[in-house]
Amino acid sequence: MRQLLVFAERDDAEEVAETLGEWFPALGVPRVWRETLAGEDDAEDAQWLVVVEGLDEGALARVDGLVERYEGWREVG
Repeated sequence: MRQLLVFAERDDAEEVAETLGEWFPALGVPRVWRETLAGEDDAEDAQWLVVVEGLDEGALARVDGLVERYEGWREVG
């Protein structure tokens, strides 16, 4: 199942993606991209996403801890 890790800052998203690549080498380094919301006036408010797939519940618990340290959150995508 695809998981979206959401962050306010690009640096945070990139750091998490790198860390996930180290923790789960089979994933490679997950892609980071910027998501702007439809109708959004201020591009500065865009969120940064890291997409991961194929992690079990135990791995996701570890990911949740990492994401929280960077003040982000996880959504099912």
